[in-house]
Amino acid sequence: MKRKEASNRRIVLLVMPPVRELDLVGIVDVFASANRLLPADRHYQIEVVTTSREANIAGMQGLSFAGGKYYSGVKGAIDTLLVPGGGGVETGVPTAAVLSWLRRQAEISRRVGSICTGAFMLAHAGLLDGRRATTHWSFAQELASRFPAVKVDAAPIWIREDKFYSSAGVTSGIDLCLALVEEDHGRAIALEVARKLVVFLCRPGNQAQFSVSLQQQAAESRPLRDLQMWILDHLGADLSIPALAARVAMSERNFQRVFTREIGKSPAHYVEEVRIEAVRRRLERSTESIEEIARACGFGSADVMGRCFHRRLNSTPAEYRSRFRSSGAGSSSSDKGRTKGMA
Repeated sequence: MKRKEASNRRIVLLVMPPVRELDLVGIVDVFASANRLLPADRHYQIEVVTTSREANIAGMQGLSFAGGKYYSGVKGAIDTLLVPGGGGVETGVPTAAVLSWLRRQAEISRRVGSICTGAFMLAHAGLLDGRRATTHWSFAQELASRFPAVKVDAAPIWIREDKFYSSAGVTSGIDLCLALVEEDHGRAIALEVARKLVVFLCRPGNQAQFSVSLQQQAAESRPLRDLQMWILDHLGADLSIPALAARVAMSERNFQRVFTREIGKSPAHYVEEVRIEAVRRRLERSTESIEEIARACGFGSADVMGRCFHRRLNSTPAEYRSRFRSSGAGSSSSDKGRTKGMA
């Protein structure tokens, strides 16, 4: 059924309490912030509906929200239907009536998506069967086990499959909604919303749920943690196994064994991932040339960096920059320093 596109886009959030509070308010804030930048005739119409008949929507951490209405009272066309996560969808089973309503609305809505564990609700309705989808990494195995027809991918922060979207942890829902704003109103508006929300970046969906830089906290031994911090500040240095082993006063063989055991990957693999992460940040946030970035991040040449980048991300550095570079990008000391871990 083909829908007529309206200038005002109706966003409906289907909540099964208790909801994870940030899953709900994060979505609302993205679209409400976009409204403050858009002319009135292009505003989002944001509605929160609930599967419960209670007057207020219960949150997981003791907060409650007023203003939601019972889902069956929704009338008229929905542009984008989103399901936030929380304890309700994680442990409960939606009623047959709720699932039937969800299937009907999904059929005629332009977009359907889930925030974090809201994917369980879509999976219950069969909307993710045969489709690739993600959720918070700690629930990915459970989602795959309970719904084997879903192609669960725990790596990306959000995924689009046809008109169905799914996102990982709570802050990833903000990234997904920024992407939806970009689809509707362009990159400049999405970036301005991100700036108003003080979001570090509009993260692309193929970004991993785990930042490599955050793994500096994973090592149990202090020498390895210090070494990881040093690597982040010296990406252009000699980061070969002999050089790194000497820095922590270990034999090369013992260094490789201990590092791989504590970090979960070999030193060479880790160094390459950290360098690629740094390249991505610079492509997104600086005006440095590809050659300058390659040298700064320890690749030696743009050709070597390009081959490594394409192998890991299936994209060239130039293609990646064209797609994800911030309009406010500019070279700065912070860009040239340590790669920051992302939430």
